[in-house]
Amino acid sequence: MPHRILKRRGPFSVSARLSSFRFAFRGLWTMAWTQHNAWIHALVSAVVCSIGVALDVDEVDWCIIVLAIVSVWTAEALNTAFEFLADVASPDFHPLVEKAKDVAAGAVLISAIGAAIVGIIVFWPHLSALW
Repeated sequence: MPHRILKRRGPFSVSARLSSFRFAFRGLWTMAWTQHNAWIHALVSAVVCSIGVALDVDEVDWCIIVLAIVSVWTAEALNTAFEFLADVASPDFHPLVEKAKDVAAGAVLISAIGAAIVGIIVFWPHLSALW
């Protein structure tokens, strides 16, 4: 298989870099308004951040919390992109596309479960100290 050399699309351009941010924000907006699970992630993210503020967690705990939240949002974004692509590639039902979508959704679930475990590990000492 011959190797292809990747070529730049053109010279560096600040306006092109700014456009890439516009596209990224448009993608986030699309995810937020088309995926009901993103609404749940937003609510849980807000609750977790509120608990972190109320419990006055330290910087290390905040870093861990942020990484957990980001992992869930990243998984949801990739799942959403994958679902859109799968729907274009196979508009009619196909059992392998269904399985692929299920696996992608499972990746979000794995990330969410991991984030919940992180939340328990980080918040439990703070909460148990209140009792």
